[in-house]
Amino acid sequence: MARQTVPVDGNAIRVGLVGRGIGASLTPIMHQREGARLGLEYDYMLLDFDTLGLENADLALVLDHARKAGFAGLNVTYPFKQQALALLDEISPDAAGIGAVNTIVFENGHTVGHNTDCWGFAESFRRNMGSAPRDRVLQLGAGGAGAAVAQALLGLGVDRLAIFDIDEGRAVALRDKFDGQFPGRVFVATDLQSAIRAAQGIVNTTPVGMAKLPGTPLDPRTLDPGQWIADIIYFPRETQLLAAARERGCRVLSGGGMAIFQAVRAFELFSGRTPDPMEMARTFQAEA
Repeated sequence: MARQTVPVDGNAIRVGLVGRGIGASLTPIMHQREGARLGLEYDYMLLDFDTLGLENADLALVLDHARKAGFAGLNVTYPFKQQALALLDEISPDAAGIGAVNTIVFENGHTVGHNTDCWGFAESFRRNMGSAPRDRVLQLGAGGAGAAVAQALLGLGVDRLAIFDIDEGRAVALRDKFDGQFPGRVFVATDLQSAIRAAQGIVNTTPVGMAKLPGTPLDPRTLDPGQWIADIIYFPRETQLLAAARERGCRVLSGGGMAIFQAVRAFELFSGRTPDPMEMARTFQAEA
């Protein structure tokens, strides 16, 4: 899958995660334990801009430093998935189509951006929510993660995808991005309450609910027990939104599955080795 060759002695790999408020991420332990299982010297570092006191504008410097320091690559999370695009030498077709990257591979000084979020969400949904109705789905958020999830939902057969974002312009831009590939299937929701009532399922792709941004992106009292609710956040493992939706009788999907399967694809890109998804899932479950 990856063109990158494992650096140093063929067994040593250094990678990292770039984002904000990522101290509770389970991505490092999943990568490191799978690397150890495969006999690799696998080092995964957190590059938390909050902890390091860095500005968003420092992203280019961090990427350049990691490349020069011999990293095999970096995972990218909130809020850098779209910002990173302009800083890369090459963007894979999947990332270009989505308009966001979550995995950057360094190849002999060349930077290549990929997106493993889309497949990660889709695989989690297929395995855990395969029978859920998906004619009318509401997605909250139109950022980098939202672009990947929207691609996944449309690929999963969602007939009418309504997108709501507090920045309506971002929702419009995301609709326009997918209109050529999925004509007439993506809409901008301007009235959140009406969109909630019309939806069979709702997916939260906003950062609201993360440990550093507690709360819910909607009023849980507006949910109907017949709806299903998915959240891409996994730390905390059960967000306030999912807990409230469960109490109302909704079927729920946590962000854990997406976290696991995006890590599976990223591990392969970084190392050139095929990981065992079930082993990585066991690590996630044990540590969550």
